[in-house]
Formats: sequence, structure tokens, C-alpha cells
Amino acid sequence: MGNYLVAMEAAWLVRDVDAIDDAIGVAVSEAGKRLNSEDMDYVEVEVGATGCPACGEPFDSAFIAADTALVGLALEMEVFNADGEEHASRIAKSEVGGALRDVPLSVVDIIETETEDD
Repeated sequence: MGNYLVAMEAAWLVRDVDAIDDAIGVAVSEAGKRLNSEDMDYVEVEVGATGCPACGEPFDSAFIAADTALVGLALEMEVFNADGEEHASRIAKSEVGGALRDVPLSVVDIIETETEDD
């Protein structure tokens, strides 16, 4: 049994918005409220980063068209006592997906962390 840090990304829609910063603020706030209402304050929520196709530099994952924004959120949570990476991935998606219903969610990275006994 091991402990894993599971990083996920979520696609969050924000309607009736004019500015990228406003869209990001609303997306992070709404996701945080939904997670906190399920007592999941251990899940870290922040705006994701997308690499520029021209230069490779990262920028905030947000796009606005027709006053509707698609914001890519980065979510992280630690999973304890999982049987392996696949098990940790399923646990994280189940936990977060239950709180963020109807939000596309995918696992992007899994890192095994040190246990307290090590």
C-alpha cells in the first residue's frame, strides 16, 4: 500500500463573462465551493496552464468566446493506502468526480509520495 499525489484537470464552463481574469476567478471559486460543501477542502484547486504552441511558455488555461469561458482547472489531492497508481487514480476520480458532477475530469499525473514510516 502506498500514498500518491494525484493531479487532475477539469474543464469548467463560465457563462456571461467578459474578461479572462473574471472567468478564472469564478471557475476557481465555484469549484472550491462545490468541493468544500462535500467536506473536501483537502483538494487543491487552481487555474491550469497550457503551453503556447509558438514559444512553449505556459499561460493560463482559459478561453472566451460569445461571453462564455472554458477554464482549465488543475486539481490535486493525496490518496493514502492505495494498491498502486491505477487504484489511486480511480479513488481520486471517484472522490472529486462525485463532488464535481457533470464536469469533465481527467488524471494527468500520479506521483508516489513518501510514507511517514520511511
